[in-house]
Amino acid sequence: MKIVYAASEAAPFIKTGGLGDVAQALPLELSQIPGVEVLLFLPYYGSMKRNPKLETEKVAEFRMPLSWRDQYVGLYRVRSRKRKLRVYLIDNESYFDREPIYGYGDDGERFAYFSKAILESLCQMNLCPDIIHCNDWQTALIPTLLHGFYEDFLGKAKTVFSIHNIEYQGWVHPYFLGDVLGLDVSYDNAFQFQGSHNFMKSAILSCDALSTVSRTYAHEICDPYFAHGLDPIIREHAFKLKGIVNGIDFASNDPKNDPFLERNYDASSFREGKAACKAALQMELGLPVREDVPLVGMVSRLVSHKGMEILCAALEEWGDWDIQIAILGTGDPQYEEKIRALAARFPTKIAAALCFSKDLASRIYGGSDLYLMPSKSEPCGLSQLIAMHYGTVPVVHETGGLKDTVIPFDPQSGEGLGFTFSKFTKDDLHHALRRALTVFACDRNAWGKAVYNGMTADFSWKNPALEYLSLYESLI
Repeated sequence: MKIVYAASEAAPFIKTGGLGDVAQALPLELSQIPGVEVLLFLPYYGSMKRNPKLETEKVAEFRMPLSWRDQYVGLYRVRSRKRKLRVYLIDNESYFDREPIYGYGDDGERFAYFSKAILESLCQMNLCPDIIHCNDWQTALIPTLLHGFYEDFLGKAKTVFSIHNIEYQGWVHPYFLGDVLGLDVSYDNAFQFQGSHNFMKSAILSCDALSTVSRTYAHEICDPYFAHGLDPIIREHAFKLKGIVNGIDFASNDPKNDPFLERNYDASSFREGKAACKAALQMELGLPVREDVPLVGMVSRLVSHKGMEILCAALEEWGDWDIQIAILGTGDPQYEEKIRALAARFPTKIAAALCFSKDLASRIYGGSDLYLMPSKSEPCGLSQLIAMHYGTVPVVHETGGLKDTVIPFDPQSGEGLGFTFSKFTKDDLHHALRRALTVFACDRNAWGKAVYNGMTADFSWKNPALEYLSLYESLI
């Protein structure tokens, strides 16, 4: 089986969020399956071109029509020893030599070009894959463009469209259909939505299979509360919708080998290892070095859908509790300002690093006792999976992938992985954290069991990759 995986970002080449992790790990895991070959297509961003460690070779260059435009396409391949996973890069400096990689007035045109260039490249390579797997709005045009322009050569390819975050849908003006895509008015109904044109709607209508990143999120996006307007379209096409929970790459998220930790550890040595990491983290953040006080960590974007409104309200009261809180992240200025003020008000209780730091993130995962994710919505979430693998017990809101992955812990039976709350309120968050703190303080054996359960749970990409393979096989 030949699979083309199309994404706007993938680690380690370029990454701004969870899609970058998924687009790195899933294609690699799929390529390990006998009989499967994967071609990963990415834009060739300027930062990648200027990376001396990235070795590439030119495969082809050609011109491609984008409506009335005649655009250059450079096709490059990343040099690699991996024979069953090949990474191809679409080069056009006018579109992709920009920092940051998103957030421009012509983003619609940029990623329309990228989507069409992938299909054109497959024709240039004389390759018709079995599956083309598209991800989020940046590659949502591929199914429609395939039907509009490439049926003769690529018509046998089946398309899968994955929604990683339905909030970002790819909205453009109605003139876009003819002026940029070069499609005739017969395609207007596939795009027209609420007075504009919508990339994601077109993909939902045109793809052969629709997936999202957790089972619960697949149900949630059929609900107006979560769907940002697309719920009637998704409900109409729910027959082809499947939720598959993301995994994490254990090789790059492993406390046994993490170079940023004070001491490495695994499931058999976590007590000593996490104690050393906790003391080092407290010292680094200027918190009193105390083994007995529970340290609550959080690595997050500081935005509304991550639960900042109830978190900031809760922090006002937690400053009087005998706990410590470490927060790492950036986001909306109102939340940054509030957290900065609370950290100044409670300097021995709350430490805030309002920045991005991969090494500090590792130390928070390794040194914290509890990990907080009060998200209002969370399609899947990777942080809770990483935290559990590092032996840090999560406290989460029961939404999306958080509900699917964090099984409530029962101190009596020793089963489960974390502590959850169902209502998105400050009081429910309080109760969940109180339950966790009670077990931490009063039942160290049960607490050790919760830590061990998380560290030994299988959140690898092996099972999700097999689920995707089953989905592909059902199409072909």
